[in-house]
Parts: sequence; structure tokens; C-alpha cells
Amino acid sequence: MTDKNEQDAPTVVITGGGAGIGRGTALHFAGKGWKVAALDKDGEALAELSALLPGDRLLAIECDVGKEQAVADAFARIGEWTGGLDLLVNNAGIADPKSGPLENMTLEAWQGWIDASLTSAFLCSRAAVGMLRKRAPSAIVNVTSSRAVQSEPDTYAYAAAKGGLFALTHALAVSLGPDIRVNAVAPGWIETGPWQKESDRSDPDHSKRAKQQHPVGRIGRVEDIAEAIDWLSGEGSGFVTGQQIVIDGGMTRLMQYDA
Repeated sequence: MTDKNEQDAPTVVITGGGAGIGRGTALHFAGKGWKVAALDKDGEALAELSALLPGDRLLAIECDVGKEQAVADAFARIGEWTGGLDLLVNNAGIADPKSGPLENMTLEAWQGWIDASLTSAFLCSRAAVGMLRKRAPSAIVNVTSSRAVQSEPDTYAYAAAKGGLFALTHALAVSLGPDIRVNAVAPGWIETGPWQKESDRSDPDHSKRAKQQHPVGRIGRVEDIAEAIDWLSGEGSGFVTGQQIVIDGGMTRLMQYDA
């Protein structure tokens, strides 16, 4: 995406920006000269991200994006920091999809998954829409999951949150166009270990069998998702809106039977 104002760099807000896909996406856009506002509940992760980026390029805000007042306060700060937004990336969510047996799950736990991904995307999109219109044409990219289209046992809350997020994606697209395009990326197995905060960081050596589950022959990388978000934010995808792109190395298309 090109600058719409030569005196103001393009600006992106990334929820869940402290670690994992969010951190990788923040560093990707910062590397292209964008200003980045990163929202995350984890202050330690945000502090590490802040150490990696110049202060004039990053606004790090500790925020629970599933809470209405917290989002309102965060976007008030963002509005003071920048004149408008070019891109909102709704990436926040609970990373672990496993919720245990249905009969043991509480409503509070269910709501936690829904709020982390779906409610947060609604709250942040509502808060951002005015600033996005100032920079139109602009974009929203929601990070869903391949579990929006397939499931493992005991992942119903996660799947429902991510599936609902895709439904919200196309509803927003038809409501906010043509000024704002709205799309989703649905990551499959993405190795985020190297992109976590230092205390949680890992670099697993994946087995040959794990790699063979993907027709491309490898596990996904955070960079794969950041590049897709980049494309969906730019002029090259100007005729794409309301879509969900599954980025899983072909894993959801591979029929695999144990002998």
C-alpha cells in the first residue's frame, strides 16, 4: 500500500501484537516503514517488541481487546498518535484450541474463546472504522483458523469463535465497502515458537511425518501469514473482499489414511 499522505507513514493496528503471528506481522510492516500500534494483554511481550522497534514507529498498548472500555481507551490513544489508519489486523485470540469434554465446559470458559477472537474483532473494528475511512481505500484483515473449516475433538469453542469471525468478515465487507475491504486469513499449522516472548520461546524440530502432512513439505512460518496480510492490505488485492484464504500448506486438502 502506498502512502496516502507523504507526511504521514501508513499505519496498522495489530491485536495480539506482542507475540506469535502478531509479533511477526508487526515486525514485517515496521520493516516496510509503517507505523505500528500493537495491542496485547501481555505487557512483557509488548516490552520485548518495543525493544525491537524505534519509538516513533511503535505504539505498544497493554489492552484486553475483549473488553469494551479497554478497547475504547486504546483507540483513543491511537487516534491521538495518528491521523488515520490504513489497516486493522484482528489477530487476538486464545492460542490453545483444546477445551476438554463438552459436558465439563463452563459458560465462562466458552465465553473466553468467543470474546478473545470474535467479540474483540467487533469491538476493534467498530473503534477503528472512522480512522480507516479517513485513509480510504483501507483494509481490515481478520486472522481466523483452518479450524473454521475442519475440527479436532474438543475444539468446539475455538472453532465457533473462528468460524464466527469469518462470518463477521463477509458481513463487514458488504457493509463497509467500497471504502474498506475486509478479508480473513485462516492459518493452519504455523510454528510460532521462535516468535514468542523470551520466557516462552522455542524452536521445535518437527518430525518427517509432521512435514509430510503438508503437500508443500514443511510446517508453516509466521512470515507466511504476514506476507498474506500484506497482500490483502494492498492494491494488488483491490478486487478481493469478503474472502477467507486458508494458508495451511495444503493440509486441509490432503486425504491421509493410516495403514
